Amino acid sequence: MEPWAAVLGLLGVLALGVLAVHALSHLLAPGPVLTAEPFLSGAPPREHALSRFHVRWYTVSLLFLAFDMEMVFMYPWALVVSEVGVGAVVEMFAFLGLLMTGVAYAWRQGALRWA
Repeated sequence: MEPWAAVLGLLGVLALGVLAVHALSHLLAPGPVLTAEPFLSGAPPREHALSRFHVRWYTVSLLFLAFDMEMVFMYPWALVVSEVGVGAVVEMFAFLGLLMTGVAYAWRQGALRWA
């Protein structure tokens, strides 16, 4: 038997298996879903799942992403800072300064004010 024939046979068995599982899932699936609402611990939702959020939440989420990226970059930096030396420290403080400039701008624009 040729090596490629074994591979093609295995791919055929795999395709038949996938089709069998797909057909079995259609046979055993429950009836149509009644509603498409969020779960919310069993309580009925107070508003639609696709309702609009206040624009303030977008700035808060961007600030969260800025601090999240700070942690993503600081962990590998902490592992190699002793090997790289002073240049790594200068680059990290420049990065933190850039992030803090963004936070100071958001603070000055009132993104952190809740009232």
